[in-house]
Amino acid sequence: MSTDIRERLAELGLRLPEASAPKGAYVPAVRSGTMVFIAGQIPLSGGELTATGRVGAEVSPERAKELSRQCALAALAAVDSVVPLERVVRAVKVIGYVSSAPGFLGQAAVVDGASELLVDVLGEAGRHARSVVGMAVLPLDAPVEIEIVLEVEADGTP
Repeated sequence: MSTDIRERLAELGLRLPEASAPKGAYVPAVRSGTMVFIAGQIPLSGGELTATGRVGAEVSPERAKELSRQCALAALAAVDSVVPLERVVRAVKVIGYVSSAPGFLGQAAVVDGASELLVDVLGEAGRHARSVVGMAVLPLDAPVEIEIVLEVEADGTP
């Protein structure tokens, strides 16, 4: 990348959080060749959920979009735990899960928070394929969960 990701985060007034500890029998991120698969990130701060509930009921769509952005930032921290952020080449795929109240149809706009963060930080390399799914409930009653796949520079590491 032409712009250092850490510099770009600072320009945006963002700080990379600590990578979240797993809440089960998995790891935050796995590198396989030039791909990094990031486990689903829920909106945590200091190991505690930032918000709970369903979007369109207990959580507003606007707040959920902010939480989605927070999840994407946490995903970058998870990447940094397995490969330095400076080695990120591009975002490949985002999968967003939105805990949705009955009748709530704005899931895509909620996950735009994560998508926009990746473009803000990575520029054109942040544009990605995406899926968005409405769910009845997510782990720990989180309103959103974001999963990301990134491509990183090859260096011979499996």
